[in-house]
Amino acid sequence: MIAGRPQNKGRPRNIGVANNPFDSADTMNLPYLLRPLAPVALTLGLLTACGGNGDAPSLHPVVPAAVQQAVAQLDTLVPQLMARTGVPGVAVSVVYGGQTLYARGFGARKLGESAPVDADTVFQLASVSKSIGSTVMAGQMPGSAVNSPIDWNTPIQQLLPDLELAYADPTLNARLTLGNLYAHRSGLHDHAGDRLEDLGYSRAEVLQRLRWAKLESFGSYFYTNFGLTAAAEGMARAMGADWATLSERTLYQPLGMAHTSSRYADFVLQGNRAWGHVQIGVTYDSYGAQPAQYEVQDPPRQPDAQSPAGGVSSTAADMARWMTLVLDQGRWQGKTLLSRKALEAATTAQPGGRYGYGFNAGPDLHGHPSLSHSGGFALGAGTSFVLWPEAGLGITVLTNAQPRGLAEAIALAFGEQALGDVPAGAPSRYWLDFMQPQMHELYKPEGELAGQPPPARPAPPQPLVGYTGRYTNAYYGDAQISLSADGAALELAIGAPPLRYALRHWDGDEFAFDLMGENAPRGSVSAVRFAPGEMRIEYFGRDVTQGRFTRLP
Repeated sequence: MIAGRPQNKGRPRNIGVANNPFDSADTMNLPYLLRPLAPVALTLGLLTACGGNGDAPSLHPVVPAAVQQAVAQLDTLVPQLMARTGVPGVAVSVVYGGQTLYARGFGARKLGESAPVDADTVFQLASVSKSIGSTVMAGQMPGSAVNSPIDWNTPIQQLLPDLELAYADPTLNARLTLGNLYAHRSGLHDHAGDRLEDLGYSRAEVLQRLRWAKLESFGSYFYTNFGLTAAAEGMARAMGADWATLSERTLYQPLGMAHTSSRYADFVLQGNRAWGHVQIGVTYDSYGAQPAQYEVQDPPRQPDAQSPAGGVSSTAADMARWMTLVLDQGRWQGKTLLSRKALEAATTAQPGGRYGYGFNAGPDLHGHPSLSHSGGFALGAGTSFVLWPEAGLGITVLTNAQPRGLAEAIALAFGEQALGDVPAGAPSRYWLDFMQPQMHELYKPEGELAGQPPPARPAPPQPLVGYTGRYTNAYYGDAQISLSADGAALELAIGAPPLRYALRHWDGDEFAFDLMGENAPRGSVSAVRFAPGEMRIEYFGRDVTQGRFTRLP
């Protein structure tokens, strides 16, 4: 679930941190985790003579001293920040002038096991997938190797005729473009569709149900995983492939990204993969403990429904190839893969904002033009990349724990030194201390009853059997209220397949249930309010007005 989105209200989830990193926001410590991993550290001396993509020797520009110093400092900086946060595993890659200067892993793939992270360890990328997906899109557009007639201005209904949103002016559906959706300017509200995914609905089902989602004004910026996913799905269908296959043939295979995939099934089959980790008992108030204590998230986050927005898995080494492609304006080994015009549009901020089509774009904190995105899963991933196109420089940082600013702190500390903004060993600020507060809201519990004590003298409920029955909502589908096995409480079943929640009485016709998951931090509590002929589930009111479910006969 984080992006540069100063105009947004609400909490970001599948994270995409901005170029200024950080207009907004898409976790355990043992000494042995931080030992150097010499076999996966690539030396500057070797790579100044060899192509960073591992091909035949070629000439490269001399690496500036500041860049060399910043790269050398990573071997110290990364373990230091890992020790402060307790994050189990990190992988980093750096590219400059068309070569890979650095690709290395630190720490453990999975707590409790000895297997180390290396440059080929596969991590879930979360919202960094959006930028990768944007380049897949540019790989189909006019001027690319594919050279289809579809571009960012193509109306989505030409590709997905059934996609329809509830605009007050229905003609806006015909004007809604791939670019509007990739720029998060469709009018879909913040993270529309994410809670449908949490309930188990497939990508096709989520996209179909978006027609019932409440909308903001057309053209306003609200960060949405499934709006962007709709655009990608439309392109894939037009190209006669599923999204994962289109990504393979457009990017992963031509670039030799052998360990990268847009399928969860491929990720879980990787022998060398990083497991996600979550902070033990973390709450909004305890967030920021240094170091935190972590445990393995099992099962891992399954993001196939929103694969174009959050479902890529990759390695530090593979990400170096992708960064090189973007910095060379869509060319790889002298051949054009991506449409330069489409890539330029994707990496240019929309008027009045700092987001293009799947990329944050704008000056970094020292004023250098930059492209970036971050990603995060509350269920165990924190990732970031930053590119400085004028310098031909880029860094990717992948971590296997909930986001707390570690990936961004490493990237920002590296960047300001590599670009000569600060002398070696003298950062302009403590970047981890700067970034951690940016992520704090990710841990804030949902629900007006969160943290509240039950009423001291609640009004009694009606006989519980009177609340039981089937209720329905066009967006969320059916919900069933039934008695618990002993008949002393109510249970809510909702989703596909149904998730079950135990309701506890709160006051009169009001009940409550606890939530915890990708979009509901620890301590989240939703109210359920019954009235004649309906119930209203507070947690689901974000996507549809007041979360109203009508009782069926």
